Amino acid sequence: MAQRLALQRLLSLPTRGPLASHGRALGTSAGRRSTFNVQDGSDFQDRVVNSPKPVVVDFHAQWCGPCKILGPRLEKLVAKQEGKVLMAKVDIDDHTDLAIEYEVSAVPTVLAMKNGDVVDKFVGVKDEDQLEAFLKKLIGA
Repeated sequence: MAQRLALQRLLSLPTRGPLASHGRALGTSAGRRSTFNVQDGSDFQDRVVNSPKPVVVDFHAQWCGPCKILGPRLEKLVAKQEGKVLMAKVDIDDHTDLAIEYEVSAVPTVLAMKNGDVVDKFVGVKDEDQLEAFLKKLIGA
């Protein structure tokens, strides 16, 4: 009974996190559509390798401090590109096969992919100016 009450309370709380943008005005969710979490290898193939748009791939881990700094910074700058580029987030603990395939030896590792090919890459945290330059190079702006 106590578990049911706790669950009811939890379900009645305002939604936070990745699902929070559903049902709200488009202005608050516009940035979310350009960033997505990779679910599995076939999802990566469909949404990253076969993407008609350039894709920034953020290989990260929950336990990685620098990833927690870089991720939101990169998401914000990708959102500012207004759909010219997408961002795929890949948790290396959940998708070890992809990390191995793309030779990720440290996190955060960020790949720039265009037409299914890796065209640029960096490892570690970068400041906003460096990230903007990375994105502009990928987009061709």
